[in-house]
Order: sequence, then structure tokens, then C-alpha cells
Amino acid sequence: MPQGQGKREDCQDPNPPLAVESDSYRSTINLPKTGFGMRANALEREPQLQRFWAEHKVYERLSRSNPGEPFVLHDGPPYANGALHMGHALNKVLKDIINKYKLLKGRKVRFVPGWDCHGLPIELKVLQELTPEQRQQLTPIKLRKKAAAYARKQMESQRQGFRRWGVWGDWDNPYLTLQKEYEAAQIEVFGRMVLAGHVYRGLKPVHWSPSSQTALAEAELEYPEGHISTSVYGAFPVQTVPDALDPHPDGAARELHLAVWTTTPWTLPANVAVAVNPQLDYAVVTTADGRRLVVACGRCAALSQVLDQPLEVLRTVPGTALEGIDYRHPLLERHGRVVLGGDMVTADSGTGLVHIAPGHGVEDFAIGRRYNLPTLCPVDGAGQFTAEAGPFAGLNVLEDANPAIVAALKDQGALLASVPYTHRYPYDWRTKKPTIFRATEQWFASLTGFREAALAAIDQVTWLPVSGRNRIEAMVRERGDWCISRQRAWGVPIPVFYARSGDEVLLNADTIAHVQKLFATHGSDAWWTMSEAELLPPAYAPEAERWRKGADTMDVWFDSGSSWAAVAAGRAELTYPAHIYLEGSDQHRGWFQSSLLTSVAVHGHAPYRCVLTHGFTLDEQGRKMSKSLGNVVDPAVVIAGGKNKKTEPAYGADVLRLWVSSVDYSSDVTIGSGILRQLADVYRKVRNTCRYMLGNLYDFQPESNGIPFEKLAWLDRWLLHRTGEVLQDATRAFEEYEFYRFFQILQNFCVVDLSNFYLDIVKDRLYVSAPQDESRRQCQTVLAIVVEHLAGMMAPVLCHMAEDIWQNLPYAIRETSVFERGWPQASSDWRHDRLAAVVRQLRRLRASVNRQLQASQATGHIGASLEAQVRLHVQDPDIQRAVTWFQDHGSSAEDLVKDWLLVSQLRFGGDPLSQPVAESREDGLHIQVAKADGQKCCRCWHYTTDQGQASDDDSHICGRCADVLKRIATAV
Repeated sequence: MPQGQGKREDCQDPNPPLAVESDSYRSTINLPKTGFGMRANALEREPQLQRFWAEHKVYERLSRSNPGEPFVLHDGPPYANGALHMGHALNKVLKDIINKYKLLKGRKVRFVPGWDCHGLPIELKVLQELTPEQRQQLTPIKLRKKAAAYARKQMESQRQGFRRWGVWGDWDNPYLTLQKEYEAAQIEVFGRMVLAGHVYRGLKPVHWSPSSQTALAEAELEYPEGHISTSVYGAFPVQTVPDALDPHPDGAARELHLAVWTTTPWTLPANVAVAVNPQLDYAVVTTADGRRLVVACGRCAALSQVLDQPLEVLRTVPGTALEGIDYRHPLLERHGRVVLGGDMVTADSGTGLVHIAPGHGVEDFAIGRRYNLPTLCPVDGAGQFTAEAGPFAGLNVLEDANPAIVAALKDQGALLASVPYTHRYPYDWRTKKPTIFRATEQWFASLTGFREAALAAIDQVTWLPVSGRNRIEAMVRERGDWCISRQRAWGVPIPVFYARSGDEVLLNADTIAHVQKLFATHGSDAWWTMSEAELLPPAYAPEAERWRKGADTMDVWFDSGSSWAAVAAGRAELTYPAHIYLEGSDQHRGWFQSSLLTSVAVHGHAPYRCVLTHGFTLDEQGRKMSKSLGNVVDPAVVIAGGKNKKTEPAYGADVLRLWVSSVDYSSDVTIGSGILRQLADVYRKVRNTCRYMLGNLYDFQPESNGIPFEKLAWLDRWLLHRTGEVLQDATRAFEEYEFYRFFQILQNFCVVDLSNFYLDIVKDRLYVSAPQDESRRQCQTVLAIVVEHLAGMMAPVLCHMAEDIWQNLPYAIRETSVFERGWPQASSDWRHDRLAAVVRQLRRLRASVNRQLQASQATGHIGASLEAQVRLHVQDPDIQRAVTWFQDHGSSAEDLVKDWLLVSQLRFGGDPLSQPVAESREDGLHIQVAKADGQKCCRCWHYTTDQGQASDDDSHICGRCADVLKRIATAV
């Protein structure tokens, strides 16, 4: 289509109107022709391209034959349960963008996708599908068989989804934490930690989930907002009042109580001590009814407000003076004593005296160890009080225990107040129900022996964003021992044997090695199908009756945290440490940390060289997605469309991938229908820009028709320079994992540089010139280079579009796939900084003139820009130098600028136009626009004053078009 026929976006129109007013000239215009569709037709075309990659084994060949060094992005295993969601899409597409870029850069990229297959959620899914009778008959091995089948089914569904997104990897050979080779590698990691002294068994309070009936690790907890506990202010009667606390030595004030505060009244049956802070001062106060209480001085005013009565201070003493005071338990026949609790006791809340139950708190347990206190835990696995809780036996601690205990305190006259208290409280992240601290015999990984090594390893890793380092460093520095045992059947067993009588435990190098060998052959089901005689090494077989195998399984974070050993270090084609781990920011407390701890404990270094984290996916209003809110964005619907295609159109995988590239994933990201529509518009602009370039190459063969670089027009040489700049910027964006910058670069290049500028200008050369005209071949030479480089540059993100472009190049190329070409490189010859500066000034000029053309169009004085003539009086020194530069380099500045402005006539200086229809005076620039002189050519639509020629139908063509027609006729 000739220049200036209306919108500046016309070059993207895949089916432009004929640029002629007479049908007799229609066949003489070089209109675009291409099989590259205006619409992506993603539902059909993307699977076709994926089959093409599979048939030609593109990933497999490049990952093995590329000349560069290996590159391993180790996949963090998603849980094999549930449908894929936008979080999966963000994660897996980010990984695929990195992998495809590294492949294009010539690295041997091996991506082994994995799945986390053990754990409670899958076990619960299996149980939910069974009747009560079937559950009664369910043995551990039957449950495990059903759980394994369920996990594999879920894995297969997710695998198909990942592949539909265009994600490349060793999909036929993934890793699953239930595979026997994986389980054997995990047992080796566990064994090496045992032999290094990092694993022990002990009675210790752990996070316990009554709803799951198992111990939990910190990574399995969440802290929802708005949890409300019942806080209790209790009066614990002092048995013997020391003289330091007796304001009346004559004995009149012997009744004294400790004002004790707790947010977990249900733990009071396990109370054995009360802790105070030795750095605080404490007061003996009297209430309005004459009761005397011990309270921290800094909490007197707050307690007075809670009790709604004044408190009179009788005496103050340091906290150290309270140590050893004997008191009577307010509810049970038991005595306790006051101990020093240190910083765990504060004057920020409560009374400054905290009740201690070593069986129900980590800090309480530590104090109990220091003072040799009994560790009472009168709560069973279901969260119900045992007989040890006396009158409260049978109550559920999270349901009906608190009201009963508050009532009992009141009956005993020991209740000062009961107040609701809002605070952070741990919940089981799977069942979404509160947890408790409960002392049980568990297996722990002690960080004491390698904590400093772990902190040193963190310092050797690149963390992106850098805040990730501070986050995981703080977690590791402050973390207590890791509880690695779980009371479930679906998992990798802890390979330990217990004496049937006595407390002896059998766990050594021989037993671990034997179990590891069995698991490598039979899988961990062997633990349930084989007898102790078979599971023990031959040397121990004669005494097999002495031992019973343990029933605990390992924490699933130990499962996934061993993947470096089972996969990165366990497969010959991979590398350990891996080059990069990439997961959500929540994995600083999860997989990143469990992987770090196991790797450091065994080998003394981190399993990764770089850790990159992304945020969570939210809706367009920044809210968490949930079915109840109805704001869930399903990636399957984004690709294939919903039931109503008008409200939920099928965008295809590339638009989903484009969204991933568009967001700054270092923080939480948003997605919704409005965002998807905007991205689809960007996608269409990029696609149609590429389609336009392909369409104008239908008769071009680079080898025979290409024009040497030194003979290219200035505008063409500028485009190559600009392409080189774009490639440089895009390369930097990919290298720094800042894909949103690539998105901006791609959009700007296609819309601003190509569509709105270069392609808009060269329409005349492409359409109106004779097919073999040098100016047209110059343009085609550059278009072929640019579209090939653009396809390569977008391939990591818009992989389907890039391959589709490659398959629709209208000339022969050496490579079967765009990925075989490698990352596009700009020739050093393309760089021309002076030309770029000159063009920058003329684009300024063009923008100013366009404003006046649009003003005259708005008033109806002219239609298309070719109906105009323009007079310019240039005093702006930068623009003047740009014009002069072209003149100095052998170009007619007026002809060149006229073509760039898309007007029929242009004049620099001279007499003002007699009848301007638009005019402006800017700094150093006077612009006048008037109707063009002469007649309109019905072939190219330019207005000229040359004589031209008339046709039989009285239509007029200009002299240039008449010459072109003669050349076409001669060629025919």
C-alpha cells in the first residue's frame, strides 16, 4: 500500500486495500503474500508446532550437541495433587524462558522436571475415596499402593498441562520422589547425616497437628490473620512466702498469689513452673478486695485496667528474688516453683509471669531441661486430654478444654480475668486447622554441627532478589532442630529398628546401607512387605526377633530436600551444585532451606549457585485468588477458552507466556481478564508486524536478490543499527533474568520502530516499485534479516510464534528450527551511532509534522497525508545538522525527508505557502501544511506536477509509475 493512506498502523493490516483507483493497475502492485496467518489459531497451530519439535527432537538434540558448557536449572518438585494454577504457570514458564535462552546461547541445557509425591494430602485423598468399612481393612501397604497410583495419575495430568504451555524438558524421564532410585538416594543422605552425628531421637515439643495426627515442620505451618485465643490471668497461690515479699512480718499478709498469664489455658494441666525475667522488677500489689498479687512493675497499670480496679503497690523486688518460690497448682494436686526465664518473659503483655509447661513449648522445654523439670504431656495424638490431665481427661484441647479450664479456675477462686487475645498462631497448612505444641519421641536433625557451615554456604550463593539472602540467613541462624519424623504411612520410612524390650535403637552404617540397597531394588514398599529378618543385614538376621522396624516416615521436606542427591548429583548428564534453583519466595523456609541443610550436612556446600525467587499470583485488584471470591484465573481457560468464548476467549499458550515475561516477578504479580486483553493486543501487534515483513518477502531470495550492506539506503542501515541495539538490550535483560525489560523492548521495537516508523515509510518502496527495483530489494534484504533476528530474540518467550515465523520464511534456510540458529547476533558493521543520532532528530521532526497533518485532517482540509505539501523553516540546530548530514553524504535531503514524512511535496525554506491549512511555530521549527499541487496518481496516490500519462479510462498515473509499468511490461 502506498504511503499516507490514513492510520500510521496501516502496515500491520494483513489485508490492506488495493493502492489503486483503477482495477487495471491492481496486478502491478507488489502486495504481501504469506502463509503466516493474521490470527495465531493457537488451539490448532501450537500443538502442531509442539509435535514438530517432538518429531525433530529439537530439545533433545540441542541439549546434548550444543557446543557450550552444561546448564542445569534444577526443578523444584510441585506437589502431585490438584489441577495446575497460575502459580504453576508463572513458575514453569519462567524456568522455560531461562532454559530456552540458554539453549539458544549454545549451552547444553538439561531440565529434568520433578514431582513431590509423598505426604498427607495424597493420603487423605485416598482415604476420602474409601468407605468406613474399607478404611478398617486398609493396611499400610494397601494405602501406599493406592497413594502411589493417585500420585502418578495426578503427575500425568500436570505433565500434560506443562507440555501444553510449551515447556521443554526430559518429560519422558522425570524424577518422582516415590521412585526407588530416588528413595535410595534419600536414604543415603539420611544415613550420612546420621553417621556424621547430625540426627538424633528425643522427647521434645514439636508442632503437632491434631487434625493430621502427625508432627509438622516449620515449613508446613501458616499463620492466618485474625486468630483469637482465650487469654487467662490466673492466681497461683504461693505456698511459702519469703520475707522479701512479705510487707507485714507479723504474718498478717501471708496470703500471696502469683499473677500468671497464658494464651493457652489448655496447657495448664501440664504446668510445672512459672517463669520470671531476672532483668525486670516485680511488685507485690493489693487489689480492692484485699488479694495480694505478684506482678511485673511494668504491667501494673495494664493489669489494673484488665481487672477494672486499682492496685496498690506494697513492695518491689528484682526478678532474681523470686527464683525458687514454691506455689500450689490451682487445679491439680501438684506443686511448682518460680524459675528464671530470661528474654522469653517480657513486660510487653500479660503480667510478666509466664506459666511453664515443658511438654507444650520449645522455650518451656529448654527451661525445663535447665531446671530438671518433668516434661508432662497429657495430650494424645488426636488432641484430647489423657488420664494424666485428671478431671479434664477426654476433652479436646482445641475445642472444649479452654472453657472447662476457665470455669475450673473460677470455681477454685483462681481466675483473675479471661480476655480474648488476637495474635499470630500456627495452623496446619494442609488442613487449615490450628496446631499445638506436643512433646513426643521424634527424630531430629540437629543444626548445631553445621549451622555455621550453612551460613557460610549462603554467603557463596547469588540470591535474586538480594533480599532473599537476608531472609534465609535469618531463618537458618534462628532455626531450632529440624523434626524430620512423621507418623504417617505414605512416605519414605526412617530405617530404624527398636528393641522389643528396652530402649535400645539399632541404626548404624550397616543397617542403613542394607536398607538403601533394598530400596534401590524394591522401593520403600519393602519396609512394609519384608520382615525384620529381611530388612536387617545378614549379620543381624539371627537376632531379628529382638528388633521391630520403626513406623515413622520422613518429613516430605526431607524428601524434596534430597533431590540434589537423587537428581542433580545422581544423573551423569547433570551438574551439582546446580546452576540455579527457581521457586516462589515461600521456599526460603521450604525447599531452598531443606536442600541447603541436607547438602551442607553431607558435602559442606549449597546445592545451588544461584537462587531466584518469584512472588505469588493475585487477581487484578491484588487479592489472593480463591473459589469463594470467584476470582480464580485458570491457565487452562486462558489457553483454550472458557464456556463463553466472548468473555473467556482462547488466547493460547504464547499469550500466557507473554504475561509471564511482562511482570516484575520479584514481587507479587497480578492477572485478570483486563490484563489478558491488553497482552493479547500486544501479541497481535507483534504478530502482525512479523506477518507484514514475511508478506513482503514472498519473491525474495537472499542469495540472489540480497543487496550488500554498503549499498543499502540510509533508512535500511539505520534499521540494522537499531536491531543491533535491541538485541544488545534484550541479551542483557535475559542475562539478568529481567524478562519484563525484554517485554518492553519487544513491544517498543515492533510498534514504535517498525510498525509506526520504518514499515510505514517503506510501503511505497515495497508496493509501488518494480519487483526487481534496487530500492525494493534493499528493503527486502533488511526485512529478511530483521524478521529472522526478531524470531530468534522472541523464541525464549513466544516460542510458538517464533517457530511459526521460521516455518513460514519464503526462502530456503539451513536450520530446521528457529532454535537451531542460536541466539541472534548483530554484525559489527551495523553499528552507526552518528546515523542513529541523525535519524533521532528526523523522527522528532516527523512527530512535529504529523501533529500538523492530523490537525488539518481533523478540520477536513486534507484526507491522507499524501494530499499535503509541507514547507519547513528549520532553525533547530540539531535538526539542521541532521539534514545537512544527509546532504553531505550524497542524498537529496528534500526527497529523503519527504518520503519519511509521507507527503507529496516538501520544501525547506523559501516563500511561505500562500494558503496553509495548518501551521505551527515551535522552538526552531516553522511548519506549514497546504493542499498538494498537481494531480493524484491513481496507482501510487502521490500528487505530482509532472505530465505523466492518461489511460483509456481517463485515469492519471505519474511519470514514476509510468516508468515502472514499462519495466514490468518489458520483464513480462
